[in-house]
Amino acid sequence: MSLPAQGRVDAAGAFGWRNGVAYGLLGLPLAFVALPLYVILPNHYARAFGVPLATLGAILLGARLFDALIDPLIGRLSDRLFAHSAAAVLKLGAAAALALALGFALLFFPPASIVGQTDALLLWVSLVLVLTYAAYSMLSVSHQSWGAMLGGNEAERSRIVAWREGLGLIGVVLASIAPVALGLRATTAIFFIALGVGWLAWTRAARPGAALLTPAGSTPRSDVWRPLKQHNFQRLLAVFMLNGIASAVPATLVLFFIQDRLQAPAALEPLFLASYFLSAALSIPLWLALVKRWGLARAWLGGMLLAIVVFGWASQISSGQTIAFMAICALSGVALGTDLALPGALLAGVIQANGESGRAEGAYFGWWNFATKLNLALAAGLALPLLSLFGYAPGAHNPQGLTALMLAYCVLPCALKLAAATGLYVFIIQAPESTTP
Repeated sequence: MSLPAQGRVDAAGAFGWRNGVAYGLLGLPLAFVALPLYVILPNHYARAFGVPLATLGAILLGARLFDALIDPLIGRLSDRLFAHSAAAVLKLGAAAALALALGFALLFFPPASIVGQTDALLLWVSLVLVLTYAAYSMLSVSHQSWGAMLGGNEAERSRIVAWREGLGLIGVVLASIAPVALGLRATTAIFFIALGVGWLAWTRAARPGAALLTPAGSTPRSDVWRPLKQHNFQRLLAVFMLNGIASAVPATLVLFFIQDRLQAPAALEPLFLASYFLSAALSIPLWLALVKRWGLARAWLGGMLLAIVVFGWASQISSGQTIAFMAICALSGVALGTDLALPGALLAGVIQANGESGRAEGAYFGWWNFATKLNLALAAGLALPLLSLFGYAPGAHNPQGLTALMLAYCVLPCALKLAAATGLYVFIIQAPESTTP
């Protein structure tokens, strides 16, 4: 498949399906690996290896905080590589992909000699998590920056992000089914193949035009901090973080909610997850159509409000109501579509508005991913120990513990989503010039 290398989207929206698949296909394995790392891994270590929730939460918090702290530096490195050449970005991407594949395998298949030795196992998972997260960050920051450099108006930017996130959702659906249907070994093999194909496709994708790239060495070192000094980025980042924590908490707790609050058969777990992510993927064209009518920010607000209604309904779910929970998964997946396709497009608009296209995408996405990782760290590092403190333990069905699980899974995300929606309306929708060119 021969693809153009001219880069930016033209006024007619030239980013067609060939470029979309070539650029976006790497999003599939990146999203595929994210579900096991952020959702399945905590549950797996708690149940398969007997790691206490409080200890597990502390390890995940530490590893994710370290990962978050290095993201701005990774963003700076990405900018330097883009300043050199797109080929340099692809070469480092290949090395990061190899490290990511190795880390994934080592996490889910620790040496038999340390299984049963709690201290050794905890040290192992801590070190391998750091390696895996760093490789994932390098690959994802570079890939996101590449897409932002392709430019375009609101609709075109959202289309570029939608290809990446839409294909990513296919990866998430596969990842939600494969561990249960095929086992972890087959899941690992699928991930290896998808990662290799995704990287090869990326090498054939449309490249940022040479005019967009700043010559190597021309960007000062202090530029790593520059995004945090921009008011429009500060406002968007604050909304993104509130909304992200609201999504990260239920993502961390969903399997515990299904197993203990809903008490659903294990065979239904992949169906719940698949309906959630498949609905998100199918909803993206709808949200893109609404972007043309409402704009990026208002469409994102619509997704937040839908999520609040759906999680309010989830708070009323009790044992055995599997059909109702399936509907909740599908509707919350529709709301997720906005979180995936629209904030990144808003960020690309901020970069354009600040006159920094082709110079600082890595710095912006470094801080962006810092916020994402911080959200995930807080969700695991705070929610799991607090649940343990308030009487919840995996497999236990005491009323106090289940009530705590419901409040953490349903009510807390609603409160955080409401705060994010308020910030989005006040600071972005009422001041659209702050986030769009």
